[in-house]
Amino acid sequence: MTHGRAKSVLEMMSTRFDQIPFEGRWRDSFGQPQDTGIWFAWGNSGNGKTTFSLSLANELSKFGKVYYNSLEEGNRLSLARSLEQAGLNAESKDILFISEPIEDLIIRLRKRRSPKIIFIDSFQYADFNRKTYLDFKYEFYNKKLIVFMSHANGRKPVGRTADFARYDADVKIWVEGFRAHITSRSFKTQPFEIWPEGAARYYGS
Repeated sequence: MTHGRAKSVLEMMSTRFDQIPFEGRWRDSFGQPQDTGIWFAWGNSGNGKTTFSLSLANELSKFGKVYYNSLEEGNRLSLARSLEQAGLNAESKDILFISEPIEDLIIRLRKRRSPKIIFIDSFQYADFNRKTYLDFKYEFYNKKLIVFMSHANGRKPVGRTADFARYDADVKIWVEGFRAHITSRSFKTQPFEIWPEGAARYYGS
């Protein structure tokens, strides 16, 4: 990790950070967070996690190009159907879908004009250990917005490294019952409805 010089309280409080100008229900659930860092979303199968991640990628593509590294599904019919469910169409040109190992992704991200927003689906298929995760984080943390998608076992991510990354993340997103529950270090939020009818059935309201 590269360390800069020490800063005073005044310098820290007067520093201006670039933020994502979410609006509407996205702002209600995410506020206007810093446009770099680590986000971590996890949930059990069948709860709307893939639809949510693609919807989020589509929304973020309004503010910059997105790499969506689909390590798990790759270029499969299931992913194509998920795109339709998430409301993406042929005009969604600011999301680029790739399927490559983290080593190749790092080479891609080092290029001068690589997108600033990256989704990695899933954390388990990326095959990180704590060291490789931290190396990846420290290289790109202040340059990119990295969104990890993760499997869950109960209410925890699958694997010790994934649980460490969840704890380490700036924004944590638990997906259950077609509703995303967002926790952030810097703002209060309300749940994001992925599929309102499904959420109403799940939660009984």
